[in-house]
Amino acid sequence: MTTQRLTIAKTKSPLKKTTQQLRWLGLMGLLTFLLLASLLLSLALGSVEIPISEVVKILLGGDPATATWKDIIFQFRLPKALTAAFSGGGLAVSGFLIQTLFRNPLAGPSLLGINAGASLGVAIVVLTVGTSSSSALLTGLGLSEDISIVMAASFGAAAAMGLVMIVAQRLRSNLALLIFGLMFGYTTTALVRILLHFSLVERLQAYLSWTFGSFSGVTWSQMQIFIPILLLGLVIAQGLASPLNLLLLGEEHALSLGLAIHSTRTLIIISVALLAGTVTAFCGPIAFLGIAVPHLCRSVFHTLDHRLLIPANALMGAILALFADSLAQMPGYDVVLPLNAVTALLGAPIVTWLILRRQHQSR
Repeated sequence: MTTQRLTIAKTKSPLKKTTQQLRWLGLMGLLTFLLLASLLLSLALGSVEIPISEVVKILLGGDPATATWKDIIFQFRLPKALTAAFSGGGLAVSGFLIQTLFRNPLAGPSLLGINAGASLGVAIVVLTVGTSSSSALLTGLGLSEDISIVMAASFGAAAAMGLVMIVAQRLRSNLALLIFGLMFGYTTTALVRILLHFSLVERLQAYLSWTFGSFSGVTWSQMQIFIPILLLGLVIAQGLASPLNLLLLGEEHALSLGLAIHSTRTLIIISVALLAGTVTAFCGPIAFLGIAVPHLCRSVFHTLDHRLLIPANALMGAILALFADSLAQMPGYDVVLPLNAVTALLGAPIVTWLILRRQHQSR
């Protein structure tokens, strides 16, 4: 992804350019349709299966054949589906930004220590919340254990990104920033393991549940914070589309074209922090979506233009997150699989297939 020619505006003929634009428009329309279909499927499937026609009727304000279906959809499934869609889109876009910044196809949102910082915050809560004094403090503040975990993960992710921002001001090299992010992640992970080693055995379950990842923990009241922050991160990312296109040409070439490298890198980190940090805090460390989806989008659209790929990543990430969540729910059963296991089973074959396909095409 270094000096590849951008398929942005330079095509051999106006006819070819128009054909390419129509193809991209058709693909975006297809992704939008698949997103709506995935959303309806997510609302219909579960331990209690609801016909899609009844789901549509409920969403349009009609009365369903069974009264409890309305409560199931609005109180449980719709918040979970919206959380999955926004989380998948946010993680995909953040992964795409990180891969462009570091020019590394294996980079993901966790590379800057966001997941590690959030994990440290949750581990601290797990270590202390079992004591009588901390439980009394949470009760006095009107906070439940779930809310305290979300707050701890948010503070941990924010602190990690704050540290990365400070270091980024001093490091001019993206490679140096990449190494710092890896070392920070390793150090934080070591601290988490030490904290968990001294935790009460019965308290470890709360931490393990968070690390499995879940879209079902975000309530309607929490969405008033969750969705606006993600939308802000997506808006910043889309605003960076043209500078990111220049970054693909290399930093020296981008500088010669007038790009402010330092400011662009800072805005990329802010966008990634808002997107990946918020999702990690509320839903846990969701794996593979931030790595797999950007590869899939590049393969489908055959372009490196960020003006197109950023919204495409958001749509495709939302679709795959909804699909993974539907599989995790084990439709027709009361069993719920760990979300991270499902996303890994989906993401790993996608990345492997794309690598093999590119190797075959390059021969």
